[in-house]
Amino acid sequence: MSPTNPPSARLLDFTRLLRRAGRVWTGVDRVELAYIEALIADAIPVWGLARTPFGYVLLDEAGLTEMYGRLTGDIAFSTPDVLSRLQLKSIATSRGAQTDARKFAVGRCLPGGLAKLLSRLLPAGVAYLNTGHSNLTDRVLSAVRSMPKSQITVFIHDVIPLEFPQYQREGTVEPFEKKMRRVQEHADLILYNSVDTKDRTEAVMTRWGDVPKGIVAHLGTIPPAVDVSEIPKDVMPEAPYFITVGTIEPRKNHALLLDIWDRLGPQAPMLLICGGRGWNNQDVFSRLDALGEDARIKELSGLTDAALMALVEGAHGMLFPSHAEGFGLPAVEALQLGTPVLCSNKATFREILANNAVYLDDSDHQLWEERIVNWSKQARESLRVSGFEAPSWATHFKIALSFT
Repeated sequence: MSPTNPPSARLLDFTRLLRRAGRVWTGVDRVELAYIEALIADAIPVWGLARTPFGYVLLDEAGLTEMYGRLTGDIAFSTPDVLSRLQLKSIATSRGAQTDARKFAVGRCLPGGLAKLLSRLLPAGVAYLNTGHSNLTDRVLSAVRSMPKSQITVFIHDVIPLEFPQYQREGTVEPFEKKMRRVQEHADLILYNSVDTKDRTEAVMTRWGDVPKGIVAHLGTIPPAVDVSEIPKDVMPEAPYFITVGTIEPRKNHALLLDIWDRLGPQAPMLLICGGRGWNNQDVFSRLDALGEDARIKELSGLTDAALMALVEGAHGMLFPSHAEGFGLPAVEALQLGTPVLCSNKATFREILANNAVYLDDSDHQLWEERIVNWSKQARESLRVSGFEAPSWATHFKIALSFT
């Protein structure tokens, strides 16, 4: 697929970040943040679009720059205005983010006025980008499509909800399928984080009809910031310890690790399970709740990025026994820090991590236990990984922005 002619302007949908302001950023959130930064720095003008509880806001490049500074924490959000204070279920930071989005908007409208708003303020030939799986509605996509010479590009991170519905939160699979069907219908181009994600998505969409054109651009990473001083005093584990990072949900396969630690008993190394609790995983939650103060497992959440990366760097190994994965950013970050990675034998991991990780079947408890015990008996320095070249954002955007 050949690069396209540059668009007149780009319209980035930042609805996901606006909704999640004030929470710990996920991997998908970080992608959207990276896109804001890159598009602001690019020569082609960029605009920002977001859905709020009271309609849509449209920001020009100056306004999007202001929002970026607040989303990254460099600037504090404003005190929530009257409209934001009506959102009683939202946290204060989210209400402040909504306030600022309205403050910096050059245009606002109720849902039914979106097409008119876009046609009034945006030039012909605009390229709409959605990188966060949010706001992919018929209204938005049709409004963009109604503009002369517009193009629609959507970043798909995975189609795990369609491949493994048993791992999903109740009531989420059908909406996700409808969203992907809308992408298939409206998108001119789909960006993928890996060849594996592209193959899996296209296999799903082929069953529905024609598949939009797609390109692969591995997610970029930056060297993780490490700050041991940010680790809470009651968290610092004794060596050796292992770590797993990610939402505690069924597909992450925490149960395998809990089974291994049950068998190893009091002589087990420490295991840090870092991540918020997800869904559909009551058995694992119950086992974690039953842990005593002397347990060889600690469940941690809410750590700063620098504290989490410090724990990753100090670990004997990162454990990643996922049943399914879209990209596996924590594994990439671990290797950047020199921490060895033991992960499930999945195509995505092999594509991104290559020969820099150890791969085991995600159901083979014995092999996982043997490797963990073996590593725990070795000096940490003897296990360190060197020479891993992580994908860069510069390479990612050189590919992605040449087509959008």
